[in-house]
Amino acid sequence: MKRWLILLFALLPLCAPARTTNDHAQWNADIAAFEQADRVQPPPAGAVLFIGSSSIRFWKTLASDFPEVHTINRGFGGSEIADSTFYADRIVAPYHPRAIVMYAGDNDIEAGNSPQQVRDDFAAFVRKARAVDPGVPIAFIAIKPSMARKALLPKIREANALVRDYAATQKQVAYLDVFTPMLGKDGQPQAKWFIQDGLHMNRTGYELWIGIVRPWVDAHGR
Repeated sequence: MKRWLILLFALLPLCAPARTTNDHAQWNADIAAFEQADRVQPPPAGAVLFIGSSSIRFWKTLASDFPEVHTINRGFGGSEIADSTFYADRIVAPYHPRAIVMYAGDNDIEAGNSPQQVRDDFAAFVRKARAVDPGVPIAFIAIKPSMARKALLPKIREANALVRDYAATQKQVAYLDVFTPMLGKDGQPQAKWFIQDGLHMNRTGYELWIGIVRPWVDAHGR
């Protein structure tokens, strides 16, 4: 019996849910392209940095949507929160941004990361950014309720709640709730915000975001 107990305890770690391995190296070309762009045209000082995954990458109208501030777009599609943290020395620290807006977490949940891991990864990003610029204001745009990832809605809802609760304990860290207004009266995702793939947003979706993000940017980005 003792031998069986020893074997059982040895196997327990193998049964525990493990975080999906994230290959940060897959983004080397994207990060190198950002650095090359910075050499050709140095970004403005004191800008608001928008960083994260494809919802940031495809936000091509940032400059005109937020004309009252300088903006830098450092979205790389398909990335997770931990990717932005991993490359922060190259695409966050050099800019010394006045404020940071992050949208990520969508791909994290899709990859199998837990809502708790999403919260912890965002907290790690905050620590990394503030190791260079202590107290820099940081906002997390809530993970959107997309048509394509409707099955993940319970986990997305939980991850958003955990990030919101974490942000409430931190100075100058905000949770910007785009999740709730993007839902229909039935509490489900709505097609009207998205392009044909049901995952990436159309202009109507971005206009909703602008109305929620702009007050925070105006308060912290000038």
